[in-house]
Amino acid sequence: MNVGTLFSGPDMASTLMPEWILLLGIVAMFLVPNLGNATFRLPIPGTSIRIPYFIGGKRFALTGDPRLPAAIAAFTLFASFITALFSQMIDSGVGVAEACVTMNGLVQDCASDGTHILRVDAFSRLMEMIFTGALLLAIIANWDRLPATPHHRIALKTQKDESVESRRLHRLLNNRRQVDFALLVLMVALGMSTVALSTNLFVLFVGLELASMASYVLIAFNKETQAGPEAGVKYFIVGSVASAIGLYGLSMLYIWNGDLSIYGSNGLAAKWAADGPNSMATLGLGMMLVAFGFKVSAVPFHFAAPDAYSGASGPVAGVLATASKAMGFVALMRVLIGITLADDGSDWTLLIGAIAAITMTWGNIAALGSRNPKRMLAYSSVAHAGYILAGIAAIGALGPGDGSELIATAIMFHLAVLVTFKLGAFLVVSLLECEGRGHDLDHYHGLARRDPLIAISMLVFMLALAGVPPLSGFLSKLMMVSGIISSTVGDVSGSSLSEAMDSLSWVFWLAILIFINSAISLFYYLRICVVMFFEETDRDLRLSRAPMLRTAIVVCTVGAIIFGFGLPADELAAAAHEAAAALFS
Repeated sequence: MNVGTLFSGPDMASTLMPEWILLLGIVAMFLVPNLGNATFRLPIPGTSIRIPYFIGGKRFALTGDPRLPAAIAAFTLFASFITALFSQMIDSGVGVAEACVTMNGLVQDCASDGTHILRVDAFSRLMEMIFTGALLLAIIANWDRLPATPHHRIALKTQKDESVESRRLHRLLNNRRQVDFALLVLMVALGMSTVALSTNLFVLFVGLELASMASYVLIAFNKETQAGPEAGVKYFIVGSVASAIGLYGLSMLYIWNGDLSIYGSNGLAAKWAADGPNSMATLGLGMMLVAFGFKVSAVPFHFAAPDAYSGASGPVAGVLATASKAMGFVALMRVLIGITLADDGSDWTLLIGAIAAITMTWGNIAALGSRNPKRMLAYSSVAHAGYILAGIAAIGALGPGDGSELIATAIMFHLAVLVTFKLGAFLVVSLLECEGRGHDLDHYHGLARRDPLIAISMLVFMLALAGVPPLSGFLSKLMMVSGIISSTVGDVSGSSLSEAMDSLSWVFWLAILIFINSAISLFYYLRICVVMFFEETDRDLRLSRAPMLRTAIVVCTVGAIIFGFGLPADELAAAAHEAAAALFS
């Protein structure tokens, strides 16, 4: 068997190799940390023979190491990422056909008629790499926060000094629930991968809820703090309501069509194109958009996001702002582009465009008035959701074609590079959290003097978020804006200014609004940079060593730079283009 057959042949195990790796990692997380010297006595009278069964008892030295769960999770996520990357490279290199999985577990060519529930193509593989890459960086960053030494000295509870209490709490967190954290991260990865592969709305909803339930626990994971549980409960309540609304919409679509598959002769897309939506289908679709709108933090479903981001640890907040948001957009694109694009899109395009305009503007205005960097980054994440929604609205308005494919390429590229600078910014916040700080702008005063490398990394992240060239954030926004403008303006040579303006589509103004909001965002991004480099600090100590967390920050810094120009940017743009083409196929 050649390598191409291994990843694209008619074998379920090879077709879904990244997902099987994640599942095996979850099983290993249950078994390996619980290995010990447990034995049981044979029930034979007069004998004392004991048979070892190794599950339970006193843990072995290796399996009792608190760093082991993070190592298992990191290895699992890395293997899944590499497998998905290798699979996409094979598909791109030799033109291997897409693979689809039927309800009875058969792997078929996607061109064959039938009910498919999973689809392996360039789009799903790129999304999987975004998910596993972000989660891998998060688990590496938590390596220094959770799995500390087994016998960490903890300050006495009788000491009431605030700094002593902060250190005591941090050390306490470092020695608890290492397995739980790593297991939850792998469950999030498996749920997100299911969403990326799903071409059936029920399977998509199951994957979405699997990832969401684990995310709720991760937000409230640091239960010893006050902000963590409060944020987790609030996010869970709002998310549960949104999911219930989405489930009700799902049931209405099933009543309308009798099948929740997106593609195929009996799929929702074929029904939408042939008969058009009735009131039940339109209402069902709208209800599902409520659930997806919550996941991407679009206005007016965003109000739980700032509290969740500020209450969660830095790496978890970074995952919410990148991988979780990308998961929501995958669901949105599967529904809006996969189902409704055959229609003229008039039922939803203007609505999505209006939500996009409000979301990006509100996110940036709210960030301007915040002094908490985590809440500032949370509102910034809301604004970035608006940018992507503008691209989706443009695709709906333009319909299938080269212009829509170009905009979809920009969306894929933006979701990929967002992992570098958005997650990286939250990891810098996480580094300051190691000393009980990071929740106020004053804590960043003089950071360049305390830790020049971390300050430079934060500068790169802020400039990339603002879209300053030549960083990757600039390139992703440029692709988005240029795609919308080139697709809407067309040839206006020989026309007067008034005629040219009258001929413009309303989508053109979304591109202008992206540009204006990017300029607004410069004010609060540069505010962080100014206090880091030009303000005096109240302490001279260098930030925590945290070598693994620093490694993750450096990786994000390098990614934010190299994906802005040159060969790495070209390769990523090519992968995004292939993903966009697969989405429209």
